[in-house]
Amino acid sequence: MTDSSWRERLRALPVFSGQLPTFDTDAAPADPTSLLTEWLGFALDSGVSQPHAMAIATVSSEGAPSTRTLLLKDVTPEGLWFATLSSSPKGRDLVQNPRAALLLYWREQGRQIRVVGDVEPGSRELARIDFLKRHPNARAIAAGGQQSEPLPATDAEYESVVAAARERIDADPDYVPDEWQAYLVRPVEFEFWQAARERDQLRLRYRQDGNGWVRDLLWP
Repeated sequence: MTDSSWRERLRALPVFSGQLPTFDTDAAPADPTSLLTEWLGFALDSGVSQPHAMAIATVSSEGAPSTRTLLLKDVTPEGLWFATLSSSPKGRDLVQNPRAALLLYWREQGRQIRVVGDVEPGSRELARIDFLKRHPNARAIAAGGQQSEPLPATDAEYESVVAAARERIDADPDYVPDEWQAYLVRPVEFEFWQAARERDQLRLRYRQDGNGWVRDLLWP
């Protein structure tokens, strides 16, 4: 298949179907976290698929960017929370460059929220609570392996490592790896994006200014 045929096929795809929500930017609250939770609650109530799936971009000390999708774990007045192994590639990036960009995208509603912020580790207790709520298999895999490292050469080696981790967890149900970490993203910028058929899209940006926020409407 040639590049031109891919271009034609992709161009022909429908972008949004059905009824899109309205977005009255003049009525948006002064606090962007309030708007985030309003949109997130609407996505949950409307049955959006995986509304907590969140892309996170980090940058290494060498300037190499990396993006992956994980789950949003909480929203508090301080910011947005996720959890991962501190020994993972994103964990290492955040030690070197404690800043991240996040993206929540809900195609059913033609909405996305971008967040940029500083990242800091949460308490050990929050990490413990998060890890112990994970499925036992997910806990065993996280405890037994090195995230994003090459798998063992054979299935038997892999299963042996996971089985050993599972035995450790079975013996101590409260076991949490030292590397498991909850992270807080303290936002310094939000952008709320709403598809709108009559004008293509609406974009409302919040930028931190001292203890408050400055709002701007952006060109599509």
